[in-house]
Parts: sequence; structure tokens; C-alpha cells
Amino acid sequence: MSDMTTTAGASGNTRNWTFLTNHAHVLLAIARNPTARLRDVADEVGVTERAAQAIVADLEAGGYLRRTRVGRRNEYTVNPSGHFRHPAESDRQVGDLLALFTGERSERAADS
Repeated sequence: MSDMTTTAGASGNTRNWTFLTNHAHVLLAIARNPTARLRDVADEVGVTERAAQAIVADLEAGGYLRRTRVGRRNEYTVNPSGHFRHPAESDRQVGDLLALFTGERSERAADS
């Protein structure tokens, strides 16, 4: 995630930003590798392991993914039919985002 866009703020300071939130990055990382360790997800996203754990808890509570214990590891199942939370995109499913970044078709596209 070192290719962030840098912009100059009003005070002349530079700020790094991306279009996707850390929640989106974590969801995409898990969609790509459902058996990934949270340590590896955190490294990929560029957050601490504790932040990744909190994000996964948010996503699980929101119904966007389910965690299943398999031996000593967790396996995650992403729910592509969950809707975006922001009112501007609430009519869209997260599966559309997943399809865009993982190359897998969303349920909506598969049903067409």
C-alpha cells in the first residue's frame, strides 16, 4: 500500500489518502485469502494486528463476514450480498466491490 496519492493540504502539509477505507481493504484481503492469519491481513493492509482484529469484529457484527474455527486457525466466509452502509451507496452490494477487485463475479451478476 505504498502507492498512496499525496496531496498538499491548505497549510502546505502533504497528506496520504486512498479511495477505500481500511475496512474495505481488510474485507478484500480476506476475500482473496479466507484462511489468512490476521497478522498477514494487517501487514497487507498496513494496519496493526489489533486494528485488523477490530475491523474484522466490525465486519462480522455488520454481517459482512463470518468467522469459523478450523483447528487452531480461523476461516472467513464473506457475505457478498451485504449492502454498503453509506446512504449514497446503500442500494449496492459489497459483492460488486469484491468482484471489481478480486475478479470474481458477484451474486447479482451471476443471477443475471
